[in-house]
Amino acid sequence: MKTIIEPFRIKVVEPLNFTTKEERQKRIEEAHYNAFNLRSQDIIIDLLTDSGTGAMSAQQWAGIMIGDESYAGAKSYYRFKEVVEDLTGFKHILPTHQGRAAERILFTAICKPGMVIPNNNHFDTTRANIEFQDTLALDLVIEEGTQPSLNHPFKGNMDVDKLKATIAEYGVEKIPLIMLTVTNNSGGGQPVSLENIKAVSAVAKEHGIPFFLDACRFAENAYFIKLREEGYADKTVKEIVQEMFSLADGCTMSAKKDAIVNIGGFLAMNHEEWADKCRNLLILTEGFLSYGGLAGRDLEAMATGLEEVVDENYLEYRIAVSNYIGDRLRKMGVGIVEPPGGHAIFIDARSVLPHIDPSDLPGQALVSELYIEGGVRTVEIGTAMFGKRDDNGKLIPAAMDLVRLAIPRRVYTQAHIDYLLEVIEAVYKRRDEIKGMEITWEPPFLRHFTGHFAPKK
Repeated sequence: MKTIIEPFRIKVVEPLNFTTKEERQKRIEEAHYNAFNLRSQDIIIDLLTDSGTGAMSAQQWAGIMIGDESYAGAKSYYRFKEVVEDLTGFKHILPTHQGRAAERILFTAICKPGMVIPNNNHFDTTRANIEFQDTLALDLVIEEGTQPSLNHPFKGNMDVDKLKATIAEYGVEKIPLIMLTVTNNSGGGQPVSLENIKAVSAVAKEHGIPFFLDACRFAENAYFIKLREEGYADKTVKEIVQEMFSLADGCTMSAKKDAIVNIGGFLAMNHEEWADKCRNLLILTEGFLSYGGLAGRDLEAMATGLEEVVDENYLEYRIAVSNYIGDRLRKMGVGIVEPPGGHAIFIDARSVLPHIDPSDLPGQALVSELYIEGGVRTVEIGTAMFGKRDDNGKLIPAAMDLVRLAIPRRVYTQAHIDYLLEVIEAVYKRRDEIKGMEITWEPPFLRHFTGHFAPKK
């Protein structure tokens, strides 16, 4: 059949609250033009993030009911541990309440001021947790990954020559680990090839530097490898996942993505000394080793989600949704990061709003207009999120200004997606009327979460 249907039936529904355009204009003003400050009941289609916003399966909810809430040694922990070991092969598995907790524990344990951590592209909390340790978070994505309209099967790849040059420039002693984000979120949800993972792993091993994956969307990345990389079409997604992890020394994981749960994460590694340091930090700040800030029921749901996510019927549908949105936007003339990613579509705000200078935050402006037009909440991945300031306080634009439409897992139907496309089309038709924005207040870290913005006059 040509139609790829949802590989599930809907069992529970949640009502939407429909607002008027006038109401939304008032709400975004009250939120200081920051979509993070909007209340969920004022949202019609929420594409702010795919993190923790998915719909759990009947089997996951069943796991919730049998979760073992023992403080230490819960059977739910051991089931979770076995599932993670089977997928990753790593020796030491530390549950955490979410991915950024895993990042904080890892980078607190291994980073010192003046160190450098290379990645294809660090995402926001990863970068912030590294920089909080006075360590440099360095992006080394391939050149193709910085050109939104360019079509390339693996735009998330790391530039291996740049990695070698970075090691030569800073020295092995200044690089505690090399990281690779799969899929590359801030680069447009683009996958990383196994060939590239192998190449980065080889460089790391040659220099004796540990190699970690930021593995939030490991299954989506593996499915892209199956579809696009020679020699993998006949392998199962699980086999590809296991090969990916076999090339690394550890990983951080936000289970709120590809484990399809509302809370949870883990840190996994083979490094014995690092594991001891991380276990101490886990107990100090998260909880005991067998629950790590989670309830036993959360560990059960996470284990089941990690088993369900490698189902190829689910992944086929997941990628088909992104392709459907991408195809429609392409026909409208809306510039996107090509090819469409797995968990999200990324609109190229600079191409949609060429009259707005990057320093005037075209992505943030587009986010606000999508909400006002149709109650659609999205997120800016660009200068508001990643832009730096020079010594004089002037804003230096990010490499790209993107608007991410992150698709929650197993939540929206095709009718919701068609409504989304109508909203985008309406905004696109009046794009010449949209004005840039300015920052009116910002915190020292992760500005996009709580910062205040306003339209430029």
